[in-house]
Amino acid sequence: MRDVDVFIKLLRLTRPWTVERVDFHSREEILIIVLGHRSNARFRCPECGLVVPLYDHVPARRWRHLDHGSWTTWLEARVPRVRCLFHGIRRVAVPWALEGSRFSLAFEKHAIDTLLEADVLGATRLLQISWDEAWGIMERAVQRGLQAKKRRIVQHLGVDEKAVAKGHQYLTLISDLDRGTVEFIADDRKKASLDAYYEDLTVRQKAGIQAVAMDMWDPYIRSTRQNLPRWWAKIVYDRYHIMKHMTKAVDDVRKAEHRRLQAEGDDTLKGTKYLWLYSEENLPEPHQKWFARLKAMHLQTGRAWAIKESLRHLWSYQRKGWARRFWKRWHFWATHSRLRPVIRVARTLQNHLSGILNFCDHRITNAVCEGLNSKIEAVKKTPLGFAIGST
Repeated sequence: MRDVDVFIKLLRLTRPWTVERVDFHSREEILIIVLGHRSNARFRCPECGLVVPLYDHVPARRWRHLDHGSWTTWLEARVPRVRCLFHGIRRVAVPWALEGSRFSLAFEKHAIDTLLEADVLGATRLLQISWDEAWGIMERAVQRGLQAKKRRIVQHLGVDEKAVAKGHQYLTLISDLDRGTVEFIADDRKKASLDAYYEDLTVRQKAGIQAVAMDMWDPYIRSTRQNLPRWWAKIVYDRYHIMKHMTKAVDDVRKAEHRRLQAEGDDTLKGTKYLWLYSEENLPEPHQKWFARLKAMHLQTGRAWAIKESLRHLWSYQRKGWARRFWKRWHFWATHSRLRPVIRVARTLQNHLSGILNFCDHRITNAVCEGLNSKIEAVKKTPLGFAIGST
């Protein structure tokens, strides 16, 4: 059997494609398989699928293919172009590679298997490709997976941001809270980032979303308001992010009071920063007596901490009516505390009260997103020979 026939079978080529010749470069151990087609071949427009005659070819290009022994193997072809009646001149899709890829589909499949078994740096060495090329292969694999993924209704969404590099570079992470899976990742944390996910959903999928857990980030709120029916009943502001705002208010009160006391020669609050950040039940046992003495001193920081701890009870209510009653009492206490950071947070929460109380109906949090964020952070810190966000 001729070598040309062997490679036609190995590449599983179908008409009109064939192998024209095989070039062996012994010194460099390179194998080049030159592909072609019959002269009267017709091709489909990649946009609409209309079968039209050949228009011309683009210059010859190569795709990395599976190696044969120690021989690096390349596929080479001049890709045809067609003139579509509706879409003009278009380059046709070739059966052995994806649009824009410099690797054959067989090589990409082998590369993904290697990347699953080894770290990225090791895989690039085994495959003899660069980090950027490995990343491109992984991105295309994700796209293929998303295209093959069956459309289903995600009832409970989690929307969170993830810092990926210094200089305020972010990703938007969208997850299925029930299944614990990542549904979508978008660059930045703008309205358009979340819009890109919503716009890909069908009307039925949008209507099937029962609730969306998120922080009080305005671009995410505006996107959800624009894209989801009955959005006011579906937004659930995440408990973790709300308590994060309150914890920061406590720390702001502590810093201001510490400066004032130090000016009077009083170091009572020195070294206490992290004590006030704990929840009461999580306070380390060695510090409990010290913290009890601090609370008994009637400090402004102690009052701020008590207000913060009291807010945690809001999420124990099962019904909105009782939760709203609790909120009114807490809000009065917080806004009459004469503690500016606490008052500022209380007013912010009041402006978002509907989404806070929606927790009583849906009882979801962004804990899944936070867990996924932790996994991403672990990957970033793993010495794989690259750095996320690097250029």
